[in-house]
Amino acid sequence: MTSWSGESLGVVSVGFAPVKGTRHARRPEAQFDAEGPVGDRRYCLVDVERRQVLKTVQHPSLLGVTAELRGQELAMTLPDGRSVCAVPATHGEVLTCDYWKRKTDLSLTHGPHAALLSMWLGRPVRLARAPRGDIVFDAPVSIVTTASIGELADRVSRPELIDEAARFRATFVVDTDAPFAEEAWQGREVSLVGPDHGEVRVRIGAPIPRCAVIDLDPVTGERNARLLRALADYRPANEFGEPLFGVYAEIVSRPGLR
Repeated sequence: MTSWSGESLGVVSVGFAPVKGTRHARRPEAQFDAEGPVGDRRYCLVDVERRQVLKTVQHPSLLGVTAELRGQELAMTLPDGRSVCAVPATHGEVLTCDYWKRKTDLSLTHGPHAALLSMWLGRPVRLARAPRGDIVFDAPVSIVTTASIGELADRVSRPELIDEAARFRATFVVDTDAPFAEEAWQGREVSLVGPDHGEVRVRIGAPIPRCAVIDLDPVTGERNARLLRALADYRPANEFGEPLFGVYAEIVSRPGLR
């Protein structure tokens, strides 16, 4: 087991979703710049009439949708196998939306993606290109640790939880020995070392407040766990009563940082 030595952490997995709210998948080939993983939440789905970005907690069926960047093309696949793959073209059509009380200008795209997702969700939506970092709740990078997941798994008698780490939609899952030790690292710089992406140096930020998304199956979107309530029973919470699990981080440097 690779644990925190004071300077480095062993990475178990790296993951993100190129379309906000869709399935969070492992991306061992991920590259990083100052804003986090390149391609992370590059696109989002919007309700044009309401000027709203769709969120997973309100649309759990998004978790059944896989999205993959293939050069300039975006491939999206539904659980029943129906899929599209095309370049999401933009023609200067901009929609200003409110995202967590922040204004963001989204570039609406044209192509087959909107029709596929509108059919799947049962409502009209558009695929939009988002400015880098505009549709993230807080910091661009998040971290959960194996020891913290293991501790929660023991409390809820769910040993498979470590294999369901995508529930927490973290950029990095890292290997540790002590549960919640990461909360004492705030403000420190550590290196995240993995076999595929090499070394990424980050500055650890604040703990992450959690919502009901962690109760959703990360593949189907089915509500099949009670993790949020379990965390609320014993974990510190923010001013809104949301229990804390994992930490935010910012990219400091990496070889060839763009």
